[in-house]
Amino acid sequence: MTASADAEVLVGLGSERDLPVVQQAALEAAGHGRALHLLHTFDWHAAFAADTVAAPREWAEQLIAQAAQLAHQTEPGLTVRGEIIESAMLMTLIRRSEAAFLLAVGDSGMAGSGQCVPAETPAVQLAARAGCPLLTVRREPPPQGPVLVGVDGSPSSHLALRWALDCAAQRGARLLAMRVVEHDEDTDAVAEQLTEALDRHTADRPGVVTECRVEHGDPGAVLVETSRSAQMALVAARGDEPGRAMLGAVAQSLLYHSPAPVVVVRGLATKPLTGPDARPTRDQRP
Repeated sequence: MTASADAEVLVGLGSERDLPVVQQAALEAAGHGRALHLLHTFDWHAAFAADTVAAPREWAEQLIAQAAQLAHQTEPGLTVRGEIIESAMLMTLIRRSEAAFLLAVGDSGMAGSGQCVPAETPAVQLAARAGCPLLTVRREPPPQGPVLVGVDGSPSSHLALRWALDCAAQRGARLLAMRVVEHDEDTDAVAEQLTEALDRHTADRPGVVTECRVEHGDPGAVLVETSRSAQMALVAARGDEPGRAMLGAVAQSLLYHSPAPVVVVRGLATKPLTGPDARPTRDQRP
């Protein structure tokens, strides 16, 4: 999939707790030249169980109005539209994500909880099933560090790298491209491959300051630790992990444990790679 020129940044808005998502999504929409679409789902069964049927609907309208006002305060020139529909939030967002540029949601309290994260958590389900990249926003604002992206050499990780370069460019931030390898791998050779790959992708983004880093260890653990000083962390939904399901182990680690906002890059069309990083994978879709 390639996003159309009019594809929007879509926000799943559940309650006031998602207002930090609106702020972050407004910045992303403005930076990428996209409109912002605020979506809230309305449950008539819950409305009938309330003291008055009108109260939940009025609350939903107030929530959309408050979120739109916040988006305009964050980015005054941004085009913002709100929508309230009667539907289940998860399936609606999955369906709508097929036509979106980016989907933004809250993390359901995952970051810092120290608890086992159920697979049915909305952010987890969307990271595995959305038709576009997913931005998961934390409740605490991130530091003004680099934009971090994990690269394992797979086609889908190169999509994440290109997306990360765009994010770094629109923020005026440094890009940190990181590859984590096993202890018996030659870090110098891998670093050379990573540098060559980054050079190919930065040809049309000469203003982005970049850094390549190769470390030994567990990819998920190393990237989570590095993300503590990053303003955003990006990773492909599934990299070079044969046999994995729709969400790979590294993407899960960042989604569950990174304190930074995380973009899981998926739903984008891949292009054949050339050069030392090109190698086949069992699933060419991120």
